[in-house]
Amino acid sequence: MTITQPDLSVFETLESEVRGYCRNWPTIFDRAQGSHMYDEDGHTYLDFFAGAGSLNYGHNNPVLKRALIDYIERDGVTHGLDMSTVAKRAFLEAFQNVVLRPRDLPYKVMFPGPTGTNAVESALKLARKVKGRESIVSFTNAFHGMSLGSLAVTGNAFKRAGAGIPLVHGTPMPFDAYLDGQTPDFIWFERLLEDSGSGLNKPAAVIVETVQGEGGINVARAEWLRALAELCERHDMLLIVDDIQMGCGRTGAFFSFEEAGITPDIVTVSKSISGYGLPMSLTLFKPELDIWEPGEHNGTFRGNNPAFVTATAALETYWADGQMEKQTLARGEQVESAMSEIAREHPEAVADYRGRGLVWGMEMTDKAAASRIARRAFELGLLVETSGPESEVVKLLPALTISPEELDEGLRILARAVRETL
Repeated sequence: MTITQPDLSVFETLESEVRGYCRNWPTIFDRAQGSHMYDEDGHTYLDFFAGAGSLNYGHNNPVLKRALIDYIERDGVTHGLDMSTVAKRAFLEAFQNVVLRPRDLPYKVMFPGPTGTNAVESALKLARKVKGRESIVSFTNAFHGMSLGSLAVTGNAFKRAGAGIPLVHGTPMPFDAYLDGQTPDFIWFERLLEDSGSGLNKPAAVIVETVQGEGGINVARAEWLRALAELCERHDMLLIVDDIQMGCGRTGAFFSFEEAGITPDIVTVSKSISGYGLPMSLTLFKPELDIWEPGEHNGTFRGNNPAFVTATAALETYWADGQMEKQTLARGEQVESAMSEIAREHPEAVADYRGRGLVWGMEMTDKAAASRIARRAFELGLLVETSGPESEVVKLLPALTISPEELDEGLRILARAVRETL
């Protein structure tokens, strides 16, 4: 693909230096549909990024778009704070009937604000309120958001440094396989909890991602997650699962923790819960934890009613039967096969590949190679990002609705980008 240099001057002169993704993809996007994006010059890009996981059903999904247009055209409520609305009622009923009841999950639903970090902040606040303790345990290479409470339980040193103040009341522990299997799971954590001289304040909660997306596609084993849930129960700590990027079907099941057979005390959900890329997040928790006073945690944009509309349409369209989960797992096998072939072709360059469902990462031996591969993939018409503490992992996050043919096309482009970069 030949790409003419677009005029990016207004972005470079007026927009803050904090901008990120646009630096890796130096073009001006204009339209998007399904698994494709189009720039203003008409170039086509296959999207293996999916809005960082917020577009699990693709761009401008026609079913969701129709529901949204119909709602707007009838002057449905757009902004509703936490008022009761027809759109919110429809979403809550669909969420209860399609997601919670079939999984025998007892959760109350809280609308904490429009973003993932809003959900995490409310989860941490609630855990501290319930337990009367301030300390939260998180895990190495975790990512939970960019506001101060979320940053305090995030591992990445670069992102933490942006806070400008000490990030306190959080303690990191080793994630699954962090110590390469050299020590039994949780031996350090449990020893600290049991030793009154350890200096660890008893935690209110533990927060964990079942698959660390920004941390490098680090996949926790089901048995590790079960052991963590048991540890939390033994020591009177709440278990928070951050399902912001890995929920809504990304790993196969609607919630990423289902495979492990655990029921977290608190779950945070965002990104693809609206299904259309509209800002929306949920904090879910067991009923006995619902000790909030009215208005104790609020926010202006909790009631994004257009997001409720598209979220309801997504649940009823894709989650009323078990087909989406089966399809995602089948597509995941397709990705795993292609990753295996790339690793076989380049044994010196590919340190590892790993994933679940339709989230996969390819770790490069030369850490800088991942960014070069992503850059070459863009030149060839494929959008992929990198992750990991040193951006050493090529990260694949295609829409769950991608066709087998589109997936094959993107994987061929990725293989070519690897060959041409190394």
